Amino acid sequence: MISLLTYTVIILGIIAIVQLARVFELTGELKGRKEWEISEKDNSMQANLWLWFGIILFILFGWLVVEYGDSAQPNGSVHGVAYDNLLMVNFAIVVFVFLLVNAVLFYFAWRYKRDVNRVAEYFTHSTKLEMIWTIVPSVVMAGIIIYGILFWYDTIMTKPSEDAIAIELYSKQFDWTARYGGKDNQVGSANVRLIEGANFLGIDVEDPSSKDDIIIKGEFHIPVNKEISFQLRSQDVLHGAYMPNFRMQMNTVPGQTTSFHFTPNKTTKQQREELGNPDFHYVLMCNKICGSAHYNMQMNIIVETEEEYNKWLGEQKDFMAQVPELFENNNEKLMAEKN
Repeated sequence: MISLLTYTVIILGIIAIVQLARVFELTGELKGRKEWEISEKDNSMQANLWLWFGIILFILFGWLVVEYGDSAQPNGSVHGVAYDNLLMVNFAIVVFVFLLVNAVLFYFAWRYKRDVNRVAEYFTHSTKLEMIWTIVPSVVMAGIIIYGILFWYDTIMTKPSEDAIAIELYSKQFDWTARYGGKDNQVGSANVRLIEGANFLGIDVEDPSSKDDIIIKGEFHIPVNKEISFQLRSQDVLHGAYMPNFRMQMNTVPGQTTSFHFTPNKTTKQQREELGNPDFHYVLMCNKICGSAHYNMQMNIIVETEEEYNKWLGEQKDFMAQVPELFENNNEKLMAEKN
């Protein structure tokens, strides 16, 4: 019943609009005015309204830039400076083109409004004009692409230094786990097929490098001005390791290990003092919609001095101390195989 009433109202509305348009057309014919003719008064009014619309648009755009132009997350990494510069260069080019094109659009619409005494000039083409609007954007785009590729190569494609701190980030619905390389700074091998009981990361206990690994939940610590090399794994679905303050994002892919590295240049304490926000935290989050509790995939990151970091790390138990039964069972297995 409601649907029928809705359709009836729509149909009657269309009929009313058509009839009103017809009445307006007949009224114009009675007054000796043709429907395609526009009075000089109406023409000037429309041109002036269009100009004022453009002026208001530019004012609102300027307000948005002033109000929200510096709303990015505070940077906390060495390469983040170059990343922000790349972003600002692209933003400046886009804004310049936007302002130029729209300024010309609004000005020409106002300046060259219809004039009965002016005849438009028609020409088929302009080779010079076509060369300009083809070559100039091509050069600008090529510059942007080359700039971006060089940045990508310097940050993502380069290998971490040998003394970079090795940390694995393990993702699963719906939390993160950090695993440090321990005293040897080598993260032990792992495989999802080895996940069982307390070994929820699938760590290979036969790998000597895994014995001193340190597993951290809740929040993890990294030292300032030291390169951090991350390896990323996923147990179930595609996740995205996103650290906005460090200008880093990398997918964690099931069955594949991905990686990235960066050097933090400000401690958490420094950021809190500069921002005047005692509750500030660097954060690791998932930026892929990975399921119903996706919003829970957050992990705080504490950036501190190297001395504070070493003290904190020394207080953590290694993997062998956390689950000694795994290594005891493995030793018994090895002894049985030898006998």
